[in-house]
Amino acid sequence: MRLVPALLAPVLVLTLVPGQGSADIYVYKDRNGLTHYTNIKPRRGKYRRLYRTGPGKASRRRCKGCDVVPARDTSPARFTRYDKFIYGAARLYKIPVALIRAVIESESGYDPRVVSSTGAKGLMQLMPMTARKMGVTDVFDPRENIYGGTRYLRVLANTFNGNLVLTVAGYHAGPGAVARYKGVPPYLTTHKYVRVVIRRYYKYQKREAARRRARSGAGSGAAPTVVPPSRDVGE
Repeated sequence: MRLVPALLAPVLVLTLVPGQGSADIYVYKDRNGLTHYTNIKPRRGKYRRLYRTGPGKASRRRCKGCDVVPARDTSPARFTRYDKFIYGAARLYKIPVALIRAVIESESGYDPRVVSSTGAKGLMQLMPMTARKMGVTDVFDPRENIYGGTRYLRVLANTFNGNLVLTVAGYHAGPGAVARYKGVPPYLTTHKYVRVVIRRYYKYQKREAARRRARSGAGSGAAPTVVPPSRDVGE
């Protein structure tokens, strides 16, 4: 199976050319009949917009049932309480801060004590087997959970050649399901999850860009939205 590396060079164009980016998700087949999922609008050929996640009315509608679990910790401080761990994990595993934040918000609403009906636990809702594979001994410890969840994102990004859409889908449905269906699995909950996470990813990306500009005092561009290959982390 061959998957398009949709997050490498193409997404850099999004960050360097304002107004050219799209958070929508597209699917198309190439001349060899291979199906591709990407957040970059194809410039030619036939394609289909799988769903809209970007700016506009559709992105502002709350999707009932999109969040896996409701947050019990509703303090505004929770959104910055784990910054040290988020930035540390992002540096270690070379995963965008915006993606880590998007997953945490979608999975737990930044509540480290959440347990889902399926047994996923903590900020990044790690299943017991995944937690063990990622070296997490205490899933309710914010630092361990964030580092373990980010490491898992790194493994998925490596598996799917940096493709943002498939990495997020794999986090929700499992890499086996993505491989089996050669793309986003046909599960309603997974499609909702991918749509919500990617929309939030772009939201956090803009915030991170503003944060860097404020700290540097210069008009630097947004952070690369790539999930570059990093083969120093195994499963």
